Amino acid sequence: MTERFIPATAAPRIVPCPTCGGDSLFSPDNLWRPFCSERCRQIDLGHWSDESFRVAAPPTTVDEDDASK
Repeated sequence: MTERFIPATAAPRIVPCPTCGGDSLFSPDNLWRPFCSERCRQIDLGHWSDESFRVAAPPTTVDEDDASK
C-alpha cells in the first residue's frame, strides 16, 4: 500500500482591513477581501472615484491637449 502525503490545512490568515484597520479574513470565504466588509470596500472605491488616491507621476513639459493631436 502506498502512503499519500496529505498537506496540513493552513490556519486562516487575518490581515488588517485597508480602510478601518480592523481584522479581516484573507481567504476565498471573505467576499470582500482584503476588506473586512462591503462597507469598507465601498468607502475605498469612493476614495478612488473622487481621486483622493492618486499615483504620483513626474510633471510633463508637453501640454496633454497638444499631444493628442
